Amino acid sequence: MEDGFVRVRDAREHNLRNVDVAVPRDALVAFTGVSGSGKSSLAFGTIYAEAQRRYLESVAPYARRLLDQAGTPAVGDVTGLPPAVALGQRRSVPSSRSSVGTVTALSNSLRMLMSRAGDYPPGAEMLYSDAFSPNTIVGACPRCDGLGEVHEVTEESLVPDPSLSIRDGAIASWPGAWQGKNLRDVLAALGYDIDRPWRDLPQDERDWILFTEDQPVVTVHPEREAHRIQRPYQGTYSSAQRLVLRAYSESRSEARRAKAATFLAARVCPLCGGRRLRLDALAVTFAGRSIAELAALPLTELADLLRPHTGGDEPAGVLTRDLVARIEVLTELGLGYLSVDRTSPTLSAGELQRLRLATQLRSGLFGVVYVLDEPSAGLHPADTEALTEVLGRLRAAGNSVFFVEHDLDVVRRADWIVDVGPGAGAAGGLVLYSGPVDGLAKVAESVTRRYLFGEVERPVRTPRAPSGWLRLRDVTRHNLRGLDVDVPLGVFTAITGVSGSGKSTLLDVLAETPNFERIVRVDQKPIGRTPRSNLATYTGLFDAVRRVFAATDEAKARGYDAGRFSFNVEGGRCPHCQGEGYVSVELLFLPSTYAPCPVCHGARYNPETLDVRWNGLDIAQVLGLTVDDASTVLADIPAAARALQTLRGVGLGYLRLGQPATELSGGEAQRIKLAAELRRARRRDTLYLLDEPTTGLHPADADLLMARLHALVDGGATVVAAEHAMDAVAAADFVLDLGPGGGDDGGRIVAAGTPPQVAASPTSRTAPYLRSHLGA
Repeated sequence: MEDGFVRVRDAREHNLRNVDVAVPRDALVAFTGVSGSGKSSLAFGTIYAEAQRRYLESVAPYARRLLDQAGTPAVGDVTGLPPAVALGQRRSVPSSRSSVGTVTALSNSLRMLMSRAGDYPPGAEMLYSDAFSPNTIVGACPRCDGLGEVHEVTEESLVPDPSLSIRDGAIASWPGAWQGKNLRDVLAALGYDIDRPWRDLPQDERDWILFTEDQPVVTVHPEREAHRIQRPYQGTYSSAQRLVLRAYSESRSEARRAKAATFLAARVCPLCGGRRLRLDALAVTFAGRSIAELAALPLTELADLLRPHTGGDEPAGVLTRDLVARIEVLTELGLGYLSVDRTSPTLSAGELQRLRLATQLRSGLFGVVYVLDEPSAGLHPADTEALTEVLGRLRAAGNSVFFVEHDLDVVRRADWIVDVGPGAGAAGGLVLYSGPVDGLAKVAESVTRRYLFGEVERPVRTPRAPSGWLRLRDVTRHNLRGLDVDVPLGVFTAITGVSGSGKSTLLDVLAETPNFERIVRVDQKPIGRTPRSNLATYTGLFDAVRRVFAATDEAKARGYDAGRFSFNVEGGRCPHCQGEGYVSVELLFLPSTYAPCPVCHGARYNPETLDVRWNGLDIAQVLGLTVDDASTVLADIPAAARALQTLRGVGLGYLRLGQPATELSGGEAQRIKLAAELRRARRRDTLYLLDEPTTGLHPADADLLMARLHALVDGGATVVAAEHAMDAVAAADFVLDLGPGGGDDGGRIVAAGTPPQVAASPTSRTAPYLRSHLGA
């Protein structure tokens, strides 16, 4: 570490082409390049992965045995590398028991405050901090197990259409096929009228059929069916309630659990009132509020409530000072609208990453490398300035901060830039420049250079005139309270505003509007939760590929049909990983990770299936093609060619066909969904709703995507997108700016009109940033 640089030699991870690069420590280093250029492969796949490998190698013999499974980066050597901490945008969905408080450790301090400094009812004993947590046995409400709501079945949830008879399917929750017929025949044998409309049955009979705990056994004489001999048998009856609750709580099938959930009605827990805790913990107060009430406040309000108590060296003073200091960092990062009890699944990937970033500021670590994945994701331009201040404080504390970033305002504030490219996939993988930011101006082949130094000339667009208006009145949801808003039809509308201002909530409301023939919501949720899901299966192009393989002479000679080439069914897939290509590696003290299958090495198939070749490629090699390469190889397969063309059109040419869903960012997942939608026949009366479509895109790729969205509008559709990228907003026909702040301070229309009209608003926080992108 003598010369102050991390030096990487011969990096070959993913598409990196024998990269040698030196990156300074104790600096803010931005990794840039078009989407798929290899910048994440260098920052995360090489530098961070090597630091993690060295850590695992040093801790225990058990961990060293896992190294082959967890994988090592394809790199010749890395020198000068301190320990590293990755703050990526996690693709997995956190547990509903995880919250802002648990991610940031605010919950721990708040519980300690209530335990040590809370006001107890007369005669009550002091409670330990665990008693204030809904995630512990001693703290969780015994009625709802700390979830705040109970799931129950009701007659309405089990029998949605009471005009039907039991024979005609009145009990919708019953299983299908033979099991449902068996339950029907058992009821008939018990003497119930299965041909009478459900609503006409006596209430006591309906209650018994749906809710009885009895399980009577009777002799069933099945109705005679043509060509089948039906013999009597002993049938057991189980109530509809018992079957649904058992399927929901015990089934290992995610599909069965999801179906059972549709027959459950959730209601607020009658014991704790949704507050998740035992009543004795809820009786303890601080500043006149219970812990549930404190946790429900926006962080800015919670800090204001605690500040008067921060003096002195008593427990109350020490703990409130710690809480306020933690909250101030979160507020600085634009997260003051969140509450301690806000559950993690409702947070965006960018919000989660910034919560963890704020926590690191309080950790006191120094001498480490922080590796971040687009820390500006989901941030309004007004908040990115505070972000760079926070990153600078991490550096000032004696750390190195390496971050993959597309927001060029953040990149300009870096000390050093590593630009990877020039293109994506096989056309990328080279370090075009590594040095101070200003030096990139001399690198002609860099796409980033043109945008970073304002060399891209954008045509001046005349906003389209709306074909009509959707007028929403008195909209009330989350922080939208009594909102009146007019949304133009037949144009491209950008919804802007700081984080938490209500943009996504307004999209939710629009998604439920019945005024359109068709509404398409394209969100950033994963296209799958395991490596089994990928863009080839999601878009349907893999069906066409499997049919082509099944039509080869070799496949016919062996009797292989298209199913043989599916990794989701037995037969052709690798039996060890069941066709996933990866196995889950449990690291005990670290989050579990996926590693290539040790039998098929990621190919997904068994050797016999891989013997079959089409155009010289086996099925695994086809899945390994990038979208760009596959568009040439599969050009003669119309169904596949059309899907590939739309994927390239939204800037995803660099992705591999079989790239696991677990490796895809939220922005990539959204664009895959958009590509699948673009393949369908377009209807004029369609509303497309998108949530930050340019997230994760280099400005060049964002331009490509926006061109496709504008083409939808030219075809007669209405497009509404929540967006932070000012280049995209400047190109919109209409802008709805929400705010003025986040949370309770948001939810109002601050400005509305064409981009120049909104840019002229004296009250909009978006206006000054929009003006700079309009050249005003």
